[in-house]
Amino acid sequence: MTQINKHLKKEQKGEDRGCCGIPGIPGPRFLKAFSDSTRLRILAHLVEAKVPQMVSEIAKNFPIDVSVVSRHLAILRDEGILLAEKQGKEVYYSVRYEFLSSIFRGFASAIESRCPPKEKNG
Repeated sequence: MTQINKHLKKEQKGEDRGCCGIPGIPGPRFLKAFSDSTRLRILAHLVEAKVPQMVSEIAKNFPIDVSVVSRHLAILRDEGILLAEKQGKEVYYSVRYEFLSSIFRGFASAIESRCPPKEKNG
């Protein structure tokens, strides 16, 4: 039996994550998930792996305890960045590419839409 993230918040299922009254701006918890270099390396590892991996497989690539890797994965999962699929007793983690692309496209659009007009040189 396969279980997939059951605890995703509604905004992580593809709805707008507007922050500060500005649609498209991700919330601080989402952005904070990217503020740790170990989490970024874990995310990069999963992107390079191209297939879902178990915690133990991921941990082999880092000089930190499996429990620390597990906590970092939980943060990324809780913010919707990673998908966790339980197969039997094992949990496999993978990147939610479409979700991330959507969030960052929305973020860029929100910023671009608020840029002041460029001044024309005389």
